Amino acid sequence: MNQQKMHTRLERALTVGTWLIILLVWVLATQAEGLSSHILPSPQEVWSAFIQILNEGYNRISLWQHLGDSFRRLFGSLFLAVLTAIPLGLLSGFFPKFRAIIDSIVQFYRPIPPLAYYALLILWMGIEDGSKITLLFLAAFAPIYIACVSAVSSINRDYILSAQSLGASQKDVFLKIILPAAMPDIFTGVRTASGFAYTTLVAAEMTAATSGIGWMVIDASRYLKSDVMFVGIILMGLTGIAMDGMFILLERKFIFWKGKE
Repeated sequence: MNQQKMHTRLERALTVGTWLIILLVWVLATQAEGLSSHILPSPQEVWSAFIQILNEGYNRISLWQHLGDSFRRLFGSLFLAVLTAIPLGLLSGFFPKFRAIIDSIVQFYRPIPPLAYYALLILWMGIEDGSKITLLFLAAFAPIYIACVSAVSSINRDYILSAQSLGASQKDVFLKIILPAAMPDIFTGVRTASGFAYTTLVAAEMTAATSGIGWMVIDASRYLKSDVMFVGIILMGLTGIAMDGMFILLERKFIFWKGKE
């Protein structure tokens, strides 16, 4: 137990040390002669920009509204993706004929860059949040669906056959064997999907948007406000880490049998 605590402390120290080195390199790089702050703002300039945005907002919109609008789009799309991808993925993994219908559609659009069809979504659904949430939904759907199919396919078939031989119905097999066995992979798929959706957020907010943390970064880039861009990027990274940590905590609480035979 003590050895495990030592390893944990060492890992934390390495993490903190890594970021201190990155910060030091950043400070030293900004002190180089001839390097414009438009190219690489100093940490002090980024902090000042953050305090200004925190107090005054950006483009007369508060920072909390920017974050709120982005997370409303992000979590709305994730909710829809979880609601649809999990049942479709589980059914596709369990019924090969069902997979023959759904899988080819998912595999067709999955490698297409989101910006390639975003213009079409705007034409079909308008410039409001509908097209943005749909774009994020499509980015999140595929990882969850694939994780569910893979989870069901990797389940030991002896468990299913044993249950069926003892008289278990398909409903019992699904609820008591397939779903619990697939839940760890499903959570991993949701974590991956949240990352994909977050990286697509900037693309979703770059067209016909007036708020959102992704829009703030895009708007600042048009006017070479690199300090504001750094603020937005750092906020996205920190909130992304917090969101992933939330999923890890939920997984530890509700998927407590993960890794146990």
